[in-house]
Amino acid sequence: MDKQSVLEPTFNSDSGKENTSPEESVFLEKKVFDSRSDDESLLANNSLPLICRKCFELGHKTEHCKNKSSEVDSAQNEKEKVLPENPRERSNFLSTLCFWYTIPIFRKGYKKTLDSNDLYRPLEEQKSDTLGNKLCASWDQELKNEGGSPKLLRALLRVFGWQIGVRGLAIFGVELGLRTLQPIFLVKLISYFSGDSGAVGVGFYYAVAQILVSALSVMISAPTEFGIHHVCFKMRVAMGSMIFRKALRLTKGALGGTTSGHVVNLISNDITRLDSSSYFVHYLWVGPLQVLVVTYLMYQQIGIAAVFGVLFMLLIMPLQMYLGTKTSAIQLKAAERTDNRIRMVNEIISAIQVLKMYAWEQPFEQMVTDAREKEMHTIRQGQYIRGFGFACRIALSRVAIFLSLVGYVILERVLTPEIAFMITAYYNVLLGAVCICVPLAIIQTAQILASIKRVEQFMLSEELNNPDKSERAPKDAAADPPETVPLEAAISIRDLKAKWDAKSPDYTLSGINLQIKPGNVVAIIGLTGSGKSSLMQAILGELKAESGQLEVNGSVSYASQESWLFSGTVRQNILFGQPLDGQRYAEVVRKCALERDFDLLPLRDNTIVGERGASLSGGQRARISLARSVYRKASIYLLDDPLSAVDASVARHLFKQCVQDHLRGSTVVLVTHQEQFLQDVDQIVILANGQIKAVGDYESLLKTGLITSLGSLARTDYHEEKEDLSALNCSNTTNEVTPINVNPVQTNGKSSSAKEHVERQESGSIDLALYRRYFQAGGGLVAFLVMLTCSVLTQVAVTGGDYFLTCWVKKERAAVAQGDVEHMDSKSMDSFKYTLFIILSVIMSLSSSILLFNIAKKASIRLHNNIFNRVSRASMHFFSLNKHGSILNRFTKDMSQVDEALPVVLVDVLQIALWLTGILIVIANANPLLIAPTLIMAVILYHLRNLYLKTSRDLKRIEAINRSPVYSHLAASLNGLTTIRALEAQRVLEKEFDNYQDAHSSAFYMYISTSVAFGYCMNCICVIYISIITLSFFAFPPGNGADVGLVITQAMGLIGMVQWGLRQSAELENTMTAVERVVEYESIEPEGILEAPDDEKPPKSWPEQGEIVFNDLSLRYTPDAKTENVLKSLSFVIQAREKVGIVGRTGAGKSSLINALFRLSYTDGSVLIDKRDTSHMGLHDLRRQISIIPQEPVLFSGTMRYNLDPFDEYSDEKLWGSLEDVNLKDAVTELPEGLASRISEGGTNFSVGQRQLLCLARAILRENRILVMDEATANVDPQTDGLIQATIRSKFRDCTVLTIAHRLHTIIDSDKVMVMDAGSVVEFGAPYQLLTNSDSTVFHNLVNQSGRDTYEGLLKITKEAFESSQSRNSCSSN
Repeated sequence: MDKQSVLEPTFNSDSGKENTSPEESVFLEKKVFDSRSDDESLLANNSLPLICRKCFELGHKTEHCKNKSSEVDSAQNEKEKVLPENPRERSNFLSTLCFWYTIPIFRKGYKKTLDSNDLYRPLEEQKSDTLGNKLCASWDQELKNEGGSPKLLRALLRVFGWQIGVRGLAIFGVELGLRTLQPIFLVKLISYFSGDSGAVGVGFYYAVAQILVSALSVMISAPTEFGIHHVCFKMRVAMGSMIFRKALRLTKGALGGTTSGHVVNLISNDITRLDSSSYFVHYLWVGPLQVLVVTYLMYQQIGIAAVFGVLFMLLIMPLQMYLGTKTSAIQLKAAERTDNRIRMVNEIISAIQVLKMYAWEQPFEQMVTDAREKEMHTIRQGQYIRGFGFACRIALSRVAIFLSLVGYVILERVLTPEIAFMITAYYNVLLGAVCICVPLAIIQTAQILASIKRVEQFMLSEELNNPDKSERAPKDAAADPPETVPLEAAISIRDLKAKWDAKSPDYTLSGINLQIKPGNVVAIIGLTGSGKSSLMQAILGELKAESGQLEVNGSVSYASQESWLFSGTVRQNILFGQPLDGQRYAEVVRKCALERDFDLLPLRDNTIVGERGASLSGGQRARISLARSVYRKASIYLLDDPLSAVDASVARHLFKQCVQDHLRGSTVVLVTHQEQFLQDVDQIVILANGQIKAVGDYESLLKTGLITSLGSLARTDYHEEKEDLSALNCSNTTNEVTPINVNPVQTNGKSSSAKEHVERQESGSIDLALYRRYFQAGGGLVAFLVMLTCSVLTQVAVTGGDYFLTCWVKKERAAVAQGDVEHMDSKSMDSFKYTLFIILSVIMSLSSSILLFNIAKKASIRLHNNIFNRVSRASMHFFSLNKHGSILNRFTKDMSQVDEALPVVLVDVLQIALWLTGILIVIANANPLLIAPTLIMAVILYHLRNLYLKTSRDLKRIEAINRSPVYSHLAASLNGLTTIRALEAQRVLEKEFDNYQDAHSSAFYMYISTSVAFGYCMNCICVIYISIITLSFFAFPPGNGADVGLVITQAMGLIGMVQWGLRQSAELENTMTAVERVVEYESIEPEGILEAPDDEKPPKSWPEQGEIVFNDLSLRYTPDAKTENVLKSLSFVIQAREKVGIVGRTGAGKSSLINALFRLSYTDGSVLIDKRDTSHMGLHDLRRQISIIPQEPVLFSGTMRYNLDPFDEYSDEKLWGSLEDVNLKDAVTELPEGLASRISEGGTNFSVGQRQLLCLARAILRENRILVMDEATANVDPQTDGLIQATIRSKFRDCTVLTIAHRLHTIIDSDKVMVMDAGSVVEFGAPYQLLTNSDSTVFHNLVNQSGRDTYEGLLKITKEAFESSQSRNSCSSN
């Protein structure tokens, strides 16, 4: 596959660029970023004219678009004005060097709280699609490299290597050129103040040279640091784009082996390490060179004593390298455990409603807690290594200075101020490079390489061989009539063999031979798990054929069995990026029976559907998914069981109006269990165990008896119902561009119904209470005070050692001046005292680091567990308001910040604050007059920090909010992968992902720009301060050179340290926003107590009978009492042990009835079970006593046993028995490891029907008195449905059973039938009575619409059931 052509399509437009308009994008994350919603995608695409999909696919403008070009361009230009161009684009060299282009954002941030509207468009060089194209092209080069295995690192260096290398040369110049000169000038300056005759007259020039070297060092270092951050940020964006593109090409097998949590973790944690961990990499080679140069210069001055300290540093380096490699292994292990935790959290959030109905929150919470403990244990091992590195930062240079000084003294040489502070200055130079930067470089490089390795393994995952058709330029599908292939089969399959699991000995499909003629309607039927959906996947190219031939002649459209919707309006879900043809759209809406649903929705088809279509019923989702498929013009339509989620009348409408009428002339392959439509198809394919059992038309198969074996009824004579569906306004028949990121038109006052919940952005400074909460979570006040005491003692030892050195030097000089040769005992004592200071500093620094990391570990675990508890206990309203990606963001990136970034920043801030305090005390002690400039500098720095913090804090919050849509888009795309590929929308989705990345880049770029600009400003102020200190010695000469040496060596440390400390203190506040966002979830209101007090608990035997009474019950989905009720004042009684079928058109409120029973929503009125009001008991007290088979079957990653019995409550014998009851024992027995066999994420290695049967098996295991079945057999064949109903009659004979179903056969023999419409019960009684009573028309009409013969057959069944019931009742009364 030629990926170069895939990833870099040529495209001609007026601007000559590759980018398409943001309006071409499909995902509509409306109002994700507050008021920025309209222009989110404009961040990435601001210069192109609006074009329609037709032009995009053809690669040139059609006449239609040319005619509309001027008006569209002006509309586009209006949008571009909202986000201004980044000032960096047009800044000159000096402005770029000094970061003056950040002044506007600082000014704006000082005046107001920043939001996304205050950002700029991303730079051209940061565009996600451009960077993604470059890296993908480089990766393709690696894949074509026959000389060895492909390496992602090599691909990255090919694109970005030179940009990183140039900055490395700048670091080399600063470290080996400028900073190495500083000790030389310092020695000359000390000599001048010590009265050395050789330095008289030139001291001032040495002082100026010292200041100039410091200034030059600052001027070069800041742009270099920013340049490296910027390059690494672009690498991260490029890798994100590449990972997303790869995810869209993964095979189902590769996706089964790679959980969505793993993919999210790659983007949220792994590649983001590049943002913060790449600056020090160059010190891996600069550091050793600097050691050689400095050792040589010291050797020239003090001889062999120079080697003592340097040798100690070099001996420690192998240990640091070993710890670096150890960190890499720990990092990989931690990433795997993080993957596992995120996978679990992701599955739980996705299936939270089912989890609540099963009352499984607490056990699953415990599982997540255990996973979190293991994850944090591994992460903390890496943190301890970092703690050792922090201790080395303090101790290493001190020990090295100590060894060289003591060695120098032991060699019986005189310790002068020049020698002492020259050694100190040189080791301070090495401290930055060798003690801080080299260890960080080793650890961070190991982490980056580990992350790159993980991404590389993902990039080598198996992908589909069929080319990405969304990248090619097909025929104008929007204008041409459906293609016909008169001389060949539309679909031709010969001897096809295929299987999902390559290791499985059995084939999913075996020996398939099938010819489908153009224009035919083909029905595929068969038992549950017979391979119907797998055959569809094979035709789509999703299931790889191991042998045989499969040819598809023509364009394909597809509707999946599990409806997949993205977060946008109904209209955008139907159009899916296609141009709007008003007439065709209105027809599709009518044919898919959506008109009445539009009338019920607050903004009709401009209503936001919510994430995964959360605000719609299952039937509505299915019909919107079908409408999307049929709106797209194609020659072949693959419809995977679209009729199972709708009631009988709607199913008939869809088949007649949509399949037979609208798609006439097209090839339609329809998977169905609705046998009443089989007589109207051209060809029927019967599948059994992955093989074709028979192929033929209805008449021929009827004669063989194969159809009747599936329970099919004879040919029915349909009564055509009169259509009263109101047509949409079809006057506008011209093709228009589908607007993708514009607001839906609000046609009435209920605009709030169309809005998605906006993720809240905090404002203002971080409250001290937040720090208190963090440290309380970490162990409380005592642990904090012990850690703080150790940190203070560390600094006391360090500063005391420096001050003692000055005293020692003065003492030595005095002894030499007095000619005292009898001070050897005193010298030994001084050496001993200095040794004590060094040992104390080492022990205390290690202790404080370890204590702080322990506090951080406890805080991380507790905060995570607290918010997970809150999320799992939250009401369903919370999940309808908050996007999946937004919730997941708290558990991924935010928790990653709390786990890894925050402890490091805390250590930094604490150590540097104490370090600076020590330095200022030393300076003030040497010359009290320097207190004045020190205070002035402190005031200036304080105000500048506040100015910076106000801006950076807002930028950090915006950046965090802008991450969520990236994760939401990724998760949603992975869920709908088959639909996306079938509808050839990969390129459109890639474009939208790039738009989201660009929106995030816009905030992140300004964040790092302001951060480095602030550091640059701080360093400039420090240079001025050092200049004042240095020149003050000429105005107020000191008593001796030792004071000059002490003060200047201490002050020199201020340059990097002040700016780093202040930036880290600001970074601490910024990182605390992650804690703030996490803690925000601690305030989530729980849905209610799980278990009532013992005196209010129902007895363990409750409910004994299973009687259910609804008393004036109304239900709404929001806590606002003014909201319109979904269920309206329902009052009815379901007698104990009654079997009640619940029917009604899609959206009538059937599933809402279940919500009321399980207390998942907000209700008025009451529900009584065995005369107990369920609103007065604990949620688990209620939910544990009701079994549910949900509408959407949910399986979790893990074994078969784990999915049936997550908490090991039942024996294997009982598990096998439940599987046998639901007809799955044989299927599980055939699995390689039986009950221990693995189930992939979401249960994708089982059919939807089999998943529903497994949920039924769970219900059988629980043996509750009340069973609720919500469309539980919608996706199984009629024969299996019959077996299930027989099982329920047998296993739940003495139970109350509520069955929601669209199949009348499923509920027709129930004791009673409840007919619902628009949230009310319109009919309730015995089926036979409803069919024969002249007053009951709704149910009668519903059955009548299924056909005359079907009606008679169903009437006969109801009569027999009614008579049987009557005889039982009379017997019981006697």
